[in-house]
Amino acid sequence: MQLKNAIIAHKAGDATSRRWAEKCARQLEDRGCKVLMGPSGPKDNPYPVFLASATHPIDLALVLGGDGTALSATRHLAADGIPILAVNVGGHLGFLTESSEELSDSERVWDRLLEDRFAVQTRMMVQASVYEGHRTNLDPVSDRYLALNEMTVKPASADRMITSILEMEIDGEVVDQYQGDGLIVATPTGSTSYTVAANGPIVHPGMEALVVTPICPLSLSSRSIVLPPGSVVSIWPLADNDLSTKLWMDGVMATSIWPGQRVDVRVADCQAKFIILRENYSYYQTLREKLQWAGARIRYSNNHRN
Repeated sequence: MQLKNAIIAHKAGDATSRRWAEKCARQLEDRGCKVLMGPSGPKDNPYPVFLASATHPIDLALVLGGDGTALSATRHLAADGIPILAVNVGGHLGFLTESSEELSDSERVWDRLLEDRFAVQTRMMVQASVYEGHRTNLDPVSDRYLALNEMTVKPASADRMITSILEMEIDGEVVDQYQGDGLIVATPTGSTSYTVAANGPIVHPGMEALVVTPICPLSLSSRSIVLPPGSVVSIWPLADNDLSTKLWMDGVMATSIWPGQRVDVRVADCQAKFIILRENYSYYQTLREKLQWAGARIRYSNNHRN
């Protein structure tokens, strides 16, 4: 890897994250790397400025924060193929990030990157657009929205909880109508986020699949569906008298959806690229630690493994 141009995003409002960002920026600049730095948060989006200001290709995005900060980076940087080194500095769960201990010797990190002593893990993303009328109309009326975890269609209201009625098509065939809190269309990466909280399956991120999960459906027969990656999931809002239905990308509102419109969700044409520094990286260890799997109440020794 070259380190000629880098961007550093730190968690907005977190002093520790900002201090680490400033330290890393000084070290990279001492190595002749041009650095753009800024905060990332619900009210701070530095990526459009980063991408517009860069006069040469960006070699590295260092993202200091938690999962939310990492998700924001993927939505803005994946289309340009920029590798992301996400480190849990100021975050909470840190499911998508490297441990902050990896930065304890940050000079060594830059040496490893320059010497290509790291791994790159690609993660599937989803994209969504809004269309008018019959599904033969293939001209979108919205931007293309990207998400690493999931696209969610559900209502939002400031004064009451609204039940949504949604019809779902898969590849043009009506599958079911859902009455409840909404629908989630997730990637394998997102299967351990909102989807698992809605009793959906956990899917290994090495797979390519779409997972459709209803949120609190008013039917015991409504279950998650795992689809092949070539599927197109179309969602129509029905009986939306309050005009409250929204499309959400990784928990961030993308746009409103009116009756007569549909949302098409499919596998994105780009992937997120995460730099892995841990030499003993294990997805199953991440599940055990982050989800706090306790296992059986009584622990038994497996002496046969020896």
